[in-house]
Amino acid sequence: MDQNLRQTLLDMVDETRRKRAELAADGSLFLGYNAELRALHNAQAKTLAGIVDQQGWPNVDKVGADGAAAAWMVVQQAIGLPNFMRACLEILESEAAAGRVPRWQPALLTDRIRWLEGREQVYGTQFDWDENGELNPLPIEDAANVDARRAAAELVPLADGIRQRRSEAEQAGETAPANWEARRKEFEDWAKAIGWRK
Repeated sequence: MDQNLRQTLLDMVDETRRKRAELAADGSLFLGYNAELRALHNAQAKTLAGIVDQQGWPNVDKVGADGAAAAWMVVQQAIGLPNFMRACLEILESEAAAGRVPRWQPALLTDRIRWLEGREQVYGTQFDWDENGELNPLPIEDAANVDARRAAAELVPLADGIRQRRSEAEQAGETAPANWEARRKEFEDWAKAIGWRK
């Protein structure tokens, strides 16, 4: 195992966690995609891209389960870099098929990308506040069979996932946007400007 690489990845996640806590404390975390956080995510994605180019994907064999999860987290947060996220999804799908990363990693990234593209998600892992001020999964393709897909991806049933996500939001102090429609439009405009949507 490459302990130095593992530590580099863990440090990136810790840095993001600290920045999120700082922004949550002053209330700016939940007001759109914060510029400081965006810059941090993009810088970390660039670092990971260099690692992948030189050493291949940092999978469980190379950096342990926590290091591999940290690499996945860097990708999951790189929402300002559509091409990077899509390229990493292909790699993660291959790594998961070979048993070198858990199946939930490409599953969550699939949903993240589909949400950003404006498509229905597959596994029901992406959530947002709705117009009634409730935190719910975003639309799910073939929702009747979602729990079977979740099980295949090593995820808990959707009902359990909803309870977990709402609990996490409450603990983090997340609240519904004051103006849901304005927030929705701001996100859609951003997604088009970044290149996720046409």
